[in-house]
Amino acid sequence: MSTLIIHSPELTDIQRHTLQKIGPLCAHTQHFRIASVNLDKIQVRALSQKLQLDLNLLPSHLNACGFKLVISDMDSTLIAIECIDEIADMMNIKPQVSAITEAAMRGELNFEQSLTQRVALLSGLSEDALQRVYDERLKLNPGAQTWLAGLKQAGIKFALVSGGFTFFTDRLQQRLGLDYSRANQLAIHQQKLSGTIDGDIIGAQAKADFLLELCQKMGISAQQALAVGDGANDLLMMQQAGLSIAYHAKPKVQEQADCALNFRGLDAILDFVRL
Repeated sequence: MSTLIIHSPELTDIQRHTLQKIGPLCAHTQHFRIASVNLDKIQVRALSQKLQLDLNLLPSHLNACGFKLVISDMDSTLIAIECIDEIADMMNIKPQVSAITEAAMRGELNFEQSLTQRVALLSGLSEDALQRVYDERLKLNPGAQTWLAGLKQAGIKFALVSGGFTFFTDRLQQRLGLDYSRANQLAIHQQKLSGTIDGDIIGAQAKADFLLELCQKMGISAQQALAVGDGANDLLMMQQAGLSIAYHAKPKVQEQADCALNFRGLDAILDFVRL
């Protein structure tokens, strides 16, 4: 049997009436739970769409108090934009680059190859464009700061890993006080983008490897890590974690993840780790 988490501090009369048919509602901090439900993930996802409410199953064997690490994707997960698409907009080629980005996130294209193609299109762009994207367009997704503060209060480390660029992850790590980060290094020559990546590409396998590397460094098991992502290149990382959460994610990711959030902000992830 599993516990059903209802990711909302308030329920409409219709939502409450429907959920009470499943079992008694128990109020927790910023959410409700129903213990010992006999539902599967497909049934829960259908009910979630019907009620327009985030619902997830928490397996009985999962120790929610045991999480020591949260590892998260950056673009369209921690932040509300795809940085490479916004950089491309500075060259008036956003539609071309966005189309490749979307296909890669859906899992229709090899991520490493798609990134190489997209970065090549940025060749010659002034390095100043990156700062403009950070200053003018980069915004955290709803609930991000509450989420990070809650994790810190619970003593849970946070790692940001991205198929994007260190220009943004480094600044976010410093600004938000994140514990770890890893991303791709854009090659820059004479203050202009060279159209290539310095070093190995941080793709799907590299994200999974980073999770395992951090677990080893911290002396914890991968079952004590919670992984969050939205695109196909997050799936290998999510498969390694004790709990995986698809955040406003592509259909393929929602199908494979343990849990999904489609209505609430990032702070709803605290529902999985709060006592």
